[in-house]
Formats: sequence, structure tokens, C-alpha cells
Amino acid sequence: MFAPMLLTPLDWAIVAASIVVAFVPALLLARRAGSSTAEFFTSGQAAPWWLVGVSLVATTFSTDTPNLVANLVREGGVAANWAWWAFLLTGMTTVFFYARLWRRLGVLTDLEFYEMRYSGRAATLVRGFRAVYLGLLFNCVIMATVNLAAAKIANVLLGWPMGQTLLVCAVLNVAFAATSGLWGVMVADMIQFGIAMTGSIAAAYYALQQPQVGGLAGLMRQIDPKTLRLLPDPSDWGTFLTLLLIPITVQWWSVWYPGAEPGGGSYVAQRMLASKSEKDAVWGTLLFNAAHYALRPWPWIIVALASMLVYPTLDDIGRALPHVDRSLIGHDMAYPAMLRFLPPGMMGLMVAGLLAAYVSTIATHLNWGTSYVVHDLYRRFLKPGESEAHYVLVGRLVTAGLMVVAGLLTFVLETAQASFNLLLSVGAGTGLLYLLRWFWWRINAWSEIAAMVSSFVVAAGFFIAGRQGAGIPAHVTLLVSIAITTVVWLGVTWLTQPTDQSVLIRFYRRVRPAGPGWGPVARVAGQTAASDSLGAPLLASISGCAAIYGALFATGACLYGQIGAAVVYGAVSVAGAVGVARLLPRVMASEAP
Repeated sequence: MFAPMLLTPLDWAIVAASIVVAFVPALLLARRAGSSTAEFFTSGQAAPWWLVGVSLVATTFSTDTPNLVANLVREGGVAANWAWWAFLLTGMTTVFFYARLWRRLGVLTDLEFYEMRYSGRAATLVRGFRAVYLGLLFNCVIMATVNLAAAKIANVLLGWPMGQTLLVCAVLNVAFAATSGLWGVMVADMIQFGIAMTGSIAAAYYALQQPQVGGLAGLMRQIDPKTLRLLPDPSDWGTFLTLLLIPITVQWWSVWYPGAEPGGGSYVAQRMLASKSEKDAVWGTLLFNAAHYALRPWPWIIVALASMLVYPTLDDIGRALPHVDRSLIGHDMAYPAMLRFLPPGMMGLMVAGLLAAYVSTIATHLNWGTSYVVHDLYRRFLKPGESEAHYVLVGRLVTAGLMVVAGLLTFVLETAQASFNLLLSVGAGTGLLYLLRWFWWRINAWSEIAAMVSSFVVAAGFFIAGRQGAGIPAHVTLLVSIAITTVVWLGVTWLTQPTDQSVLIRFYRRVRPAGPGWGPVARVAGQTAASDSLGAPLLASISGCAAIYGALFATGACLYGQIGAAVVYGAVSVAGAVGVARLLPRVMASEAP
């Protein structure tokens, strides 16, 4: 029977040093962040591409991510990661189709899009509605899932109850996010990402050293080959459908999920808007997707696979962690349970890495959500015309309020997998609208409202049914939600009046979206067809997917000892990278007038 893992003085010194290193940029940039809302929320639109990319990678590397991967691998094998690997398709379309369009808007938050793209009271309504829906409700649910993972890890490693963990985390994050603004968040992200990656690699190394595992060779020898498959077995139709076919054909374009929004959005759009040029927006999001999908997954997967030998069942996890609240025990607990094998020093590094990952994610969500509540709700509707100092102060107060709400919601959630499925359901069916609204003039503000409301209502219904023991499979709820939401918003689009012609013309002249979907507007405006081509971005997106998936699978094949397969996957990756290099000049050739 093991007691809570207590950190040694060396461990605590490493954790304290990481906090100091992360806070130094925040303190240095506090004055600049407080000078205006533009600096506080979008870093004055002067961020270079490499900082944008690394910041996004750090933001999406949180305490709930390795827990989720452990949950997926233990229940469905390595191939179960297609639940999020499929979102690479979304990421590549964002890079090559949408990054420049977002940057051309030149706005403070992506919610300003609505009053530039749509007209009338409906446009105003959808901006205010999304400020509350995303900035307050949805954003707090996301933060609650991250808090849940942090609470589980702290319960395993420190023996802390959830309330104590949430209190400490709240104080730390509010102090950081309210002080630094986006400049501080992004600079700290760069430092925290290095710490977090080092910790995750160390966790994988020590997981392999356990006697039940016997190193990488022992792991590969003992784990069922079906579990190691990179692609699910097509002969098992049910598994193939849920693990690969639905994510790769439906989920990636139809679901709004933070960090992988069709067409870009939330903190991804925030980083694109913060970029100093269109080129920086493209390169930054490209770097993010390459690192997110090709660089990070394997250390987490290795730990998850090793945990299947060390803790074959949930009862094994429970027996190894008798001090842990039984309500917290799930397959996602396997990852923090494996961390107890780290030696002094490395334990401190791992805790510092997890803390860095947690802070980078929560700080981004606090800054992003606050930008919506302050800029798109408070300043737009409640208190217009106040000074910049006033709005920055309100932003810092709202930051604290959002953290409190997220902390309370944490007590409602159960596992990383359940939280992931809930977020997918809430955004199911809205993705197609977010892709098409840039390229089809007929979509209007009522389309957006219909999509959001119907998606939320359907998801809430399924969530309540699940809590009552209905046991509806996640893929069924996803497909039903997508079907209902899509039918609703398309019907509303055709039954309501289109956006005012003058608004459409102004938007078209500013953004210059390509393709035939804006043909009627271009003709009325007396404009020639947009110089941007849809062909080059499409080919670049396909090449980018080949490059990154090839690198991901080549790494896996090397770990599996399958050298021939690694060579093939590597060749695919190189070919894809060459394709991107050749196509990128064509993608970037046209500029907004």
C-alpha cells in the first residue's frame, strides 16, 4: 500500500524555480499589457510566427491531455487516438484556407467577425450571445476539464483533496493571467512548453524501466499487437467505424472543438489575430499543427501502454492508490498513477512540467474568455466609451470570476473521456457552418444562432440522458447531434432574409474570399474574382496532412521496431513536406487589397 507521493526539498525547489521562471515574463510585460485592451488581448498584433506556434502548442498541452490519451489507449488501443488525430484535417484547412482571412480582418477578437459579416439586430445578438456562450459557459466547461485532471494528479502525487488543489490553482492562475496579458501568456508558454515536454519524456523513460514492463522491447513483446495498431482493424467493423471512419469522414469538419475549430476560432483565432502579418499567421498555425500531432503524442502513448502492464484493471489502480478518492478512479488515472515511479528530482521536474502545462492552458483560456466578456459584451453593450484603463481593470476582475465558475463546474465532471465526449457533443453540427460562412454569402446571423442553440439543446439532452443511465454510445450521440443541427441551421438559412448587400460588399472587399460562393456579391460590387485560388490551399492541406501523419506514424513504427514501415512512412512525410514547400508560395502569392 502506497502513501501519497511526497515531494522532496529538491523537488519543491524545482517546482518553485519553474514558477519563478514563468512569472518573470508576466512581471516584465505587466505595464505593456495594462496599457490597452489591444495589448492585453492581442499583444498589439505584433507577435512573430514562432511565438504564435509555440504558444498554441503549449496551450493545447494541458494536464487533461495525457490523462485523455491514457484513457483512450487503455480502452481502445493506440488507434483510439484518431478521436483527436482526425482534427489534423481541420488544422491544415485552418492553416492554408483561413489563417490569412482571419488576419485580414484586423480586429481585436474573433467575435467582431459577426458584425462585419452579418447585418441588423441578429448580427448584434449573435455577437453578444457567443460572448456569453463561449466566453463564459463553454470556456468554463473547458477549464473545468483541465481542473479535473489537475485535481486527480494532485490527489495521486500530493494527497491533496480537490478543493485544496482548485484553490491553489485558482490563486496561481488568476495572479498570472490578470497580470501578464497575452504577451506574458505567450512568452511564458514558450518556457513552459520546454519544461512540460521534458517532464513527459522523463515519465515515458521511467515507465519503461518498471519490472513489469522490461523496457521498450518488453513492452512491445507483452502488449497485444491489436492494441499497438496505428489504424483500427477493418474486419472489426464496429470498432473501425467509431475509431477511424467517423472521425476522419465526419467529425473533423462537423464538430467545434477548442484548438481544432473548423475554420479557426477561439484562442487559435486569437493567436492569428495577434500575428504581425498574414505570413506569420500561416507559419505560426503550421508550426502548431506539426508539433501538436507529430511531436507530442508518443511519450504519452508509451506511458499509457506501460500502465496496461503495471495496472491491468481499475481495481489495480485503486489498490495502488488507496489514498485517492474512489470517485476519481478511472482509466485516465493511469497516467498520474505511473508518475509515482519517478525518482526525486525527476518527480519535481514532472510536477513542474504538469504545472507549466496546466498554467499555460488555463491562462490562455482566461485571457481568451475575458476578451469576449469584456470586449464583446461589457464594452459593446453595457459600458461603451470608457477608458482603456477601465476595460483592462474590468478584464482582470472578470479573469478571477471565470476561474471561480470553472472551479465550481469541476465538481460535476467525472473523467477526461467523458469531458471530451461532452465537448464534442456540444459543438457537433456547427463545424460545417464555420467552414462555409467565409465562402458562401447566403449564410446569415440567424444560421449561426440556430446552429449554436440546436447543438447545445441536443447535447444537453444526451448528457442528461447519460447521467440517468441511458447508456447511449458516444458515436451515436455525435452523429445524431450533427444531423439535427445541420438540418436546423440550413433550414433557418433559407427561411430567413440574407445579410444586407452593403455589409456583404464591405466584407468581401476587406477579406477577398475565393471561390464561386461570393460570385453574386462580387458582380454587384463590380469586382473581379478574388485572386486567391482554392486549388493551391487544398493541395497544400493534403500535403501537410501527409507530412505530419507520415512523421507521426514513422515515429511509432520506429518504436515498434518496424523499420521497413518506418522508412515508408518517412518517405510519405518527406514527400508531403516537399509538397507544402512548393505550394506555400502559391498560397501566399495573393494579398488583400
